[in-house]
Amino acid sequence: MSKVSKNSNRGLLAGAAVFAAVCLLAIAAFQLIGGNGKSETEAAGARTNPLFAELAKLGRREANDPLALGKVDAPVVMVEYSDFQCSFCRTFGRTIEPKLISKYVEQGVLRIEWRNFPIFGQESENAARAAWAAAQQGRFWEFHHAVQTGAPEKKNTGALTPDRLADFAEQAGVPNMTRFRADQESPAAAAAVQRDAAEAYSLGASSTPTFLVNGRPVLGAQPIEQFSAVIDAAAKAAGNNPEYTE
Repeated sequence: MSKVSKNSNRGLLAGAAVFAAVCLLAIAAFQLIGGNGKSETEAAGARTNPLFAELAKLGRREANDPLALGKVDAPVVMVEYSDFQCSFCRTFGRTIEPKLISKYVEQGVLRIEWRNFPIFGQESENAARAAWAAAQQGRFWEFHHAVQTGAPEKKNTGALTPDRLADFAEQAGVPNMTRFRADQESPAAAAAVQRDAAEAYSLGASSTPTFLVNGRPVLGAQPIEQFSAVIDAAAKAAGNNPEYTE
């Protein structure tokens, strides 16, 4: 083996080792503090964990990301790993997320970045690809709302077919349905969904919804008070401590 090849392999192995170490630490963080109902004092102490700085880098902050809401330079980024068939995701989307949008996103404090994490089978995969397709025409959040309010409460009923999801896309105002159907079945949609899911699995996430708030894991549709406490603390740590309006 040549010297160049050896050096190249060492670099690859070193990179893989670092990535594996970060993933293992992330798993430990999720198991240690994610969604376990810890007190605000405990949570504040946990926020000093240097691991969260690594996890915060998963916020993509892409200016033209159609699956994101809020300013690119918002002091707090909440990454949301979610499945359209998940009942807890639906509870969050219907009752908690609108309040966070009103209180934080619209005031420039919070950015929400959606990640498709379809863990409940083919219908979840169908919905994730359809959501990506709607996003290509600027209608992701409208599609998100249509599915979360109109899809069956139970999982895998056979209702979330490509045709039914196209109906939701029409409700969401997707302008070009021919393009939507093509995008829905495209390799690009499959690759985008796979990228998001692989990111979630690499963290050790195994349930939905799972969140990272400036890197701090929060598991499940927690009460609005818990999200507010974590977001407020993250904003303060980032040097932003405005007076919020309800």
